[in-house]
Amino acid sequence: MSTASRLTQVRANSKVIPFDSSSRIVIMSDCHRGDGSWGDNFSNNQNLFFAALSYYYDNGYTYIELGDGDELWENRKVENVIHNHSHAFWLMSKFYKENRFYMLFGNHDVVKKSPKYVKANFNSYYNDSTDSYKSLFPGIEITEGLLLNDMDSGHKILLAHGHQGDTLNDSLWRLARFLVRYVWRPMELMGFHDPTSAAKNNGKKNKIEKKLTAWAKKERQMLIAGHTHRPVFPRTNEPPYFNDGSCVHPRCITAIEIVNGTIALVKWATMTRADRTLYVGREVLEPPVRLVDYFNKGKLK
Repeated sequence: MSTASRLTQVRANSKVIPFDSSSRIVIMSDCHRGDGSWGDNFSNNQNLFFAALSYYYDNGYTYIELGDGDELWENRKVENVIHNHSHAFWLMSKFYKENRFYMLFGNHDVVKKSPKYVKANFNSYYNDSTDSYKSLFPGIEITEGLLLNDMDSGHKILLAHGHQGDTLNDSLWRLARFLVRYVWRPMELMGFHDPTSAAKNNGKKNKIEKKLTAWAKKERQMLIAGHTHRPVFPRTNEPPYFNDGSCVHPRCITAIEIVNGTIALVKWATMTRADRTLYVGREVLEPPVRLVDYFNKGKLK
């Protein structure tokens, strides 16, 4: 099935989430949380992630994780991932308890599309410090897409991971998982790059982005995706395809913020003060633009 057909299918089956000019939403993806081993790409940025998410929690944001939150192609057991990044899951559980958390699945955590798998692995987690199980995301529904419905204008924004229609990473994901788990991961540890990964293959990345852009333009549909790990923030007269980047950039993570009827692209990184002390700071990469400017100029749905 083509990318266009798959995205149309995802949109038709997506849960609708209302928001308005008073809402605060942050969208991140591609954390690829691993088992804490040398091959865990998330480990380098875990403190950045926790600092950013703490800021968003304290400031009343809703957190939407846009797929590939957990690296479940390289890792068989998600409990190892949760154990090694329990601080991040603890904070996400606080969002969830306040109805401020939504999780989508991507290709690397596509197993989350199974309600049985989710119930078995995400209802609770084992806490070493208390020697007991703690509530995590009881009853959570992990979906392939979400539709943000702007209650002020009536327009909708589709959220999806972005792997849809990428044959190897979509319909043939079991084969891709086998290759990553048993072929490319061992080779990656020796310095080779995985050619199946859109994030590490510029040709593949460009091809996927062209398809996502073409669908957004043809459907007149604002689309926010991840998958390629490359941030995209169009002008108001360009096709409305956005990308939040990833949480595994070297030395930084990127996110899309929707605040007070505007959309912006930001970066979180370790920064240096004049006295050479370090801190985790937020930098605006693309300043806020009114959503209504995209809706009106693009004549969007």
